[in-house]
Amino acid sequence: MARIVIVGAGGVGNVVAQKCAQDGATFGEIWLASRSLGKCDAIAADIKEASGVGIKTVQIDADNVGETVEFLKRVQPEILLNIALPYQDLTLMDACLEAGVHYLDTANYEPPETPHFEYKWQWAYQDRFREAGLTAILGSGFDPGVTNVFCAYALKHWFEEITTVDIIDANAGDHGLPFATNFNPEINIREITANGRFWEQGEWKEIPALSVSRDFDFPDNEIGSRKIYLLYHEELESLAKNLPGLQRIRFWMTFSDKYINHLKVLENVGMTAIEPIEFDGQQIAPLQFLKSVLPDPASLGPLTKGKTCIGCLITGRSKKSGELETKFIYNICDHQECYREVKSQAISYTAGVPAMIGARHLVSGAWLKPGVWNVEQLDPDPFMDDLNAWGLPWQVQEADQLLEPMA
Repeated sequence: MARIVIVGAGGVGNVVAQKCAQDGATFGEIWLASRSLGKCDAIAADIKEASGVGIKTVQIDADNVGETVEFLKRVQPEILLNIALPYQDLTLMDACLEAGVHYLDTANYEPPETPHFEYKWQWAYQDRFREAGLTAILGSGFDPGVTNVFCAYALKHWFEEITTVDIIDANAGDHGLPFATNFNPEINIREITANGRFWEQGEWKEIPALSVSRDFDFPDNEIGSRKIYLLYHEELESLAKNLPGLQRIRFWMTFSDKYINHLKVLENVGMTAIEPIEFDGQQIAPLQFLKSVLPDPASLGPLTKGKTCIGCLITGRSKKSGELETKFIYNICDHQECYREVKSQAISYTAGVPAMIGARHLVSGAWLKPGVWNVEQLDPDPFMDDLNAWGLPWQVQEADQLLEPMA
């Protein structure tokens, strides 16, 4: 059994801790760390009440490498699961290297001063982790994470090569509030208000934020047909690099008209800006203030009803026929079922369960490979099996619709 440290006690951190506690055969000692010890203790109390499993809690500043190293050397875990903000990725990777601990996260590093989603800062750690005999797994959430594994599985089992991928993320849940984000508001809004980008024929192409949309029919009657918007998402960068024969890859997400209208108003009045302004003699970033007055995503669990559907629409040359075929591989998750299990809405659940699964395969040795890796570079089969076993069952269908190329 492994000793692990989970850093981050928000909605996703709660799911990761809950699911790790469910797998006592793999995770023998669980530490939950955060700047807010109260949040850690509340999660620990919920786990104790639900399953009788006790986890340990500690207060840590993930920006303080020395403090984190001291704690890791004292506890000596096998793995650190970084479920904190993307701003902490590099400091936690530094701490893991110094303390001799394997590393896993769910989102790539992002500089606080600019919404710049790139893996280059973390890929630069490749030699250091390899020479230390340590494994760092990047992006073991859902998107990125499961979507990357879907592509790797498709390439291994169905296609000689993959030509196009459209990653499609639909949240058909309704929390009844005028405006709220389903994960950290600061990260969510930075991501959505950035220009869209996609990769085609060996180059990146950029469009204004939320300027391109399509209608897509989802394979669940409760979700139905929804408008999807083209965004940039970090898994595009690694998949464009690691999928041989790829000609185009894009990312799409659903938003309601109400959400878009609120976002436009907030953007127009300057509340989504990340550059600090002076207010009453203090420097404050408007987006950070907005985050403080929006509902905490962790509070949305009991309110949210409906389902999510996240999947990959993949076209490639079939291993069987040699002809081009298109498959849609996806998961459907129910918000209320997630809340009944772990007191979380489905957005946190779909991000948290894959982090626990990635940690399982580090412990088992299946994904133990010194260096820094995106999940599509690792064996997809045990991960796919565990999605079915641990609450995120996947389905696949022959696609009867395609998303047309850009004009």
